[in-house]
Amino acid sequence: MKVVIEMTLPRDAGSAPLARHTIDASLRGLGVEPGVRADIALALGEACANVIQHARASHEYEVRALMDGLRCVVDVIDGGGHGKGAQPWDEAQAPPHAESGRGLQLIRACTEQLDISDRMHRDGAVVHFEKSLVG
Repeated sequence: MKVVIEMTLPRDAGSAPLARHTIDASLRGLGVEPGVRADIALALGEACANVIQHARASHEYEVRALMDGLRCVVDVIDGGGHGKGAQPWDEAQAPPHAESGRGLQLIRACTEQLDISDRMHRDGAVVHFEKSLVG
């Protein structure tokens, strides 16, 4: 079975839990174990939080997920506007006691593949991550 979810969400704090719950419900329906679902939810939450906090050029963002029983593939797409000269994802490691700045580290720790790229022909970025659904 293949499940495809595409959401256009408002760039506000209430949208991240909606995205996480929607994808988690689909994963649960596919019989994915709770630990794998938790990893995906954490990675998705981090990607959404970055968009909500920093992508000021748009009032909306997109979440696209494909689950085929073997893998979960997620794209979080923003409209840009991270500020002059700012990168949406800082590659530097955050200090151990920092309250923010660890999004990439968390997504990398929870998934098997992470790619961040500019959108084609539009402002913004695409955060793409993948996670195996089977042990």
